[in-house]
Amino acid sequence: MARRRVLVTGATGYIGGRLAPRLVEAGADVRVLVRSPEKLVDVPWARHVEILQGDLTDPDSVAPAMAGVDVVYYLAHAMGGKGDFGQAESQAAHAVADAAAAAGVGRIVYLGGLHPDGELSKHLQSRKDVGDILLASGVPTVALQAGVVIGSGSASFEMIRHLTDVLPYMPAPKWVRNRIQPIAVRDVLHYLLGAADVPSDVNRTFDIGGPDVLRYGQMMNGYALEAGLKQRPIASLPVFTPWLASQWVNLVTPVPRALAVPIIASLQYDCVVHERDIDRYIAPPSAGLLRYRVAVRLALQREKDGDVETSWQDSSVSGAPSDLLPSDPDWSGHTVYTDDRETETSAPPAELWRVVESIGGENGWYSFPLAWAARGWMDRLVGGVGLRRGRRSQTTLRVGDALDWWRVEKLEHGTLLRLRAEMKVPGGAWLDMTVTPVDGGGSHYRQRAVFFPQGLGGRLYWFAILPFHGVIFSGMLKRITATAERDAAERSVAPAGATTSATAASSVPASAAGPADATGVA
Repeated sequence: MARRRVLVTGATGYIGGRLAPRLVEAGADVRVLVRSPEKLVDVPWARHVEILQGDLTDPDSVAPAMAGVDVVYYLAHAMGGKGDFGQAESQAAHAVADAAAAAGVGRIVYLGGLHPDGELSKHLQSRKDVGDILLASGVPTVALQAGVVIGSGSASFEMIRHLTDVLPYMPAPKWVRNRIQPIAVRDVLHYLLGAADVPSDVNRTFDIGGPDVLRYGQMMNGYALEAGLKQRPIASLPVFTPWLASQWVNLVTPVPRALAVPIIASLQYDCVVHERDIDRYIAPPSAGLLRYRVAVRLALQREKDGDVETSWQDSSVSGAPSDLLPSDPDWSGHTVYTDDRETETSAPPAELWRVVESIGGENGWYSFPLAWAARGWMDRLVGGVGLRRGRRSQTTLRVGDALDWWRVEKLEHGTLLRLRAEMKVPGGAWLDMTVTPVDGGGSHYRQRAVFFPQGLGGRLYWFAILPFHGVIFSGMLKRITATAERDAAERSVAPAGATTSATAASSVPASAAGPADATGVA
């Protein structure tokens, strides 16, 4: 990779966000093309790459990104998108193929999905079509076709984990008996890195998969064994259509319906490796490809340690509000509702910020957990993300992180956390939490909810939930500051090197626990 210029598309996604830093480590000159550069503000490797803003469906923004590029990694996809996502993916693939050919790019590397011959689901067909477009571009292309990817934070792994954790008995669709060849995410990255060195006359697809061919039910019980659970009895029921199964997954797991539908659609087929030609060009990892249960074990340890590099949560939610909160002066002339509360506390700013940054997920929201849980379930029922999405890390945040039904929009470490709601509401909603030092010691804490209603429904929605604000937001204000004060007191008397509740990922007393406790998040 040394001295090569590499363009990575999809760098804010699950695979791209892991590949980019490994390319940097390998000595490549890395450029990324992303729609939302702000998502990379707090990513450690961002300062080592060139960041360009653009949309793959716009040839005018794709062409400049190709200048001087030796290798293009095509890792973007529209899984979970609404409307004619196939047309959007085809448009993006054509734009990349044309621009790469015009710029004299030496190699395209694409990651698609394993699939059988014959009729496919819409999403698998779209993935195959993208590969065909790139292979016909005139630029030598390696199209890797992978099955279920197992790693901390992958959507497939989270679906397996939550289905197995939650259900002691598994009524399941008949596809639990289909054969699948999962692959560890680190092995996917191994092949992606190696694909850049495949000879220039190679232009074809390659199947990649781990050493185990399993039925989906076996994958679930393999997870159960690694997680210390009893194996689950599984009954295959023919009445479970793909649509019904996606609704079931939407309710039981944190994976929203928009993602569950394409994942389940791909499980309707046997997805196994048909050829191992890749071994002629890229040697397997020196220690061999990871077995399925080893990959699960590593993923569980990563999540336990809070060391999840990227997550399916990083992907934008189709249909969710994405506009930034306008500055206060821009509100003039608009209908805006706010709930603004503030208080002073004896807790030092660093201690108060620690509580603010660890809010949500397993740590909860410090107020009225039953109400938060009920609102989360309502959102899930209408296809929203709900509260079970959790967070990538229990202690730290970065811009673009998912946080239950929120998205981190703005983050000024130690001072400001701004969250944008991605739940289904008739309008746009934000929550600001601000920490400032007070002369003489202590902190000032401000908490502001902002809602821009959409039509009459938005106005009625705000006034319908208004009675709960006094309980929810005032409770948050009091318990966040009280927790910071308690943690500060414990830290001041704890022996050096001792662990206090302030340093634990979960510092919330059971009585003040948030929705994670009410909804049983693992």
